Amino acid sequence: MPRFRYLKSNIDLPPDCPSSAVIREFLRLVFEKYRWFVPMRYEHVPSFEEQLDPDRIDYDALIATYEEHQSLCIAARTDSDFICIFPSTDDSRPYCYNGSILWRASAKWASKPDWRAAHVEQVAEIMRLVSSPLAQASLGEDVERKTRRMIPNEDGHGSTETFTLRNYSAGLSGLFWRNFFGPPFVRMFGGRLASLPEDCRKPLGEELVLVQPYELPTEAGTDQGNARERALIEQLGPECFYDHEHHTPPSRLPALDHLSKVLH
Repeated sequence: MPRFRYLKSNIDLPPDCPSSAVIREFLRLVFEKYRWFVPMRYEHVPSFEEQLDPDRIDYDALIATYEEHQSLCIAARTDSDFICIFPSTDDSRPYCYNGSILWRASAKWASKPDWRAAHVEQVAEIMRLVSSPLAQASLGEDVERKTRRMIPNEDGHGSTETFTLRNYSAGLSGLFWRNFFGPPFVRMFGGRLASLPEDCRKPLGEELVLVQPYELPTEAGTDQGNARERALIEQLGPECFYDHEHHTPPSRLPALDHLSKVLH
């Protein structure tokens, strides 16, 4: 039996906790306008023990869960489709925890041109809603490969999985199928971003730019896809990205001090 492949879209959040009004609007967009999937289950962690009536979505119950736990996960009938909202909750250490909205869907949808076009517009709209500085989308295995690594244990026995970078304040872990750069990253790249080939760069307005190295997410990890990523990273500035060969972090980082807390 072939392994199930999923597409992971991650929309990073500022260090605020989005208000209930913002989350309610996000849910309305997802389930009424975009119709990402039919919501059947929910919980504050991905256990999805509470049931939903998809014909009459109880937004009040969803918001109550979010307000109580400052997190919310909603799934379809199976775990092949779900969204999770995990805001940053540690105000004493801004940017040290990477709050985000995670959307997981079957990779098969990305083979449809109409779906790919809608994905761009929908992610951009959500980024504007939550004042996101960065969003990335790719196959699950590509995300894992670029954001995590194994390091030997100090006692010499076995190894431990860790993140390549703790979050976007530490820079970029690589280029993915789709990279939505918000204001901090647009300013960091400057003219280099504008100089990218038009076939892989799409301005989305309001200091938001999509960089897409290849047409389909299934090209990630292929020789051609890797070569395309390397070429764009070289043009944007290798110092802005994690070096996976030498395991060194970026030396050039986005300026985040101006990232305003406007989610309330």
